[in-house]
Amino acid sequence: MDFDEIIDRGETSSLKWERYRDRDILPLWVADMDFRSPPAVVHALQGRVAHGVFGYTLAPKELYDAIIGHLAEDFGWQVEVEWIVWLPGVVTGLNASCRAVGEAGDDVLTLTPVYPPFLSSPRLSGRNTLTIPLVDDGKRWTLDMDSIEQAVTPRTRLLLLCNPHNPVGRVYEERELAQLAEMCERRGIVICSDEIHSGLILDRGRRHIPTATLSQETASRTITLLAPSKTYNIPGLGCSFAVIPSPVLRQRFAGVIEGIVPHVNALGYTAALAAYRDSSQWHHELLEYLAANRDLVEESVGRMPGVTMRHVEATYLAWVDCTKLEKENPAAFFEEAGVGLSDGKSFGGKGFMRLNFGCPRSLLQEALHRMESALR
Repeated sequence: MDFDEIIDRGETSSLKWERYRDRDILPLWVADMDFRSPPAVVHALQGRVAHGVFGYTLAPKELYDAIIGHLAEDFGWQVEVEWIVWLPGVVTGLNASCRAVGEAGDDVLTLTPVYPPFLSSPRLSGRNTLTIPLVDDGKRWTLDMDSIEQAVTPRTRLLLLCNPHNPVGRVYEERELAQLAEMCERRGIVICSDEIHSGLILDRGRRHIPTATLSQETASRTITLLAPSKTYNIPGLGCSFAVIPSPVLRQRFAGVIEGIVPHVNALGYTAALAAYRDSSQWHHELLEYLAANRDLVEESVGRMPGVTMRHVEATYLAWVDCTKLEKENPAAFFEEAGVGLSDGKSFGGKGFMRLNFGCPRSLLQEALHRMESALR
């Protein structure tokens, strides 16, 4: 796979590129990559399109087998077929989890900065959002268990957890997850664990631990959200799923989405199967390329005056601290320099910017050069 290839997305109605149409601004914002999807995925889609009939479609047995095999092989997680609930997107799963757990007026806990739907889903579901900041210990972003404990109220029913964490790039360790799980068990809190970036671990020696694998008790109170979309760059095809071991919790979740949430489409299933079953070599090469891009970003940001970042353990997203720039609007400043980043304000991190380095290296080098020149 030639990840260095520049692919023109200008005539594809791309959300990422349309924002800056006809402007000399390189888009490093929304979380999709500028690489072609795996050849196996493209080939499978071409074959399915050639068939020419696109009726209502069920998830094929082979896809269940591929997912169950993937979770067992990569994470040692033994999942049953009936635990899987199909969704058109992980954001749907966040909203459904908020509605499936507790009642209107209850509290939902989450850790900031975090992917914006974590902050909006409780409100849209008639719940209250309780936010606890992650702590920058000078090396990486960590959990503040004392603050988390203190934030829990008698009406806290749900924890929305992002692991690996978007946007700070943390892969939480077993010790950290166990502390969270123990607190949730003690306080009667269900966990919704968004693990969509679990296939994007960049540090050798680090491994993703699904929250539900900590213990049977933790599994019984955990909704895990997963998708091939980020890892295999197919977010536009809308195929995700929840893994819910508890029959009671699964029934509540399914009841919330029934009649409202659309089914996964035929091409989404086709792409997911080819991704999980036939794209391991592409995935391996992608991780090597992204790790090198990550290193380039960390090296470049380290030279830039007034900005810093912590090491990215997973994802293709860097969380850049611009608070010392004393810029009222850092996003506008970098757009003026020709680089489009995500404003940290919507993540609960005012003064920070999120940079997507899932792109060809020459494009990334140009964007980093523009940023450094503007800062100097």
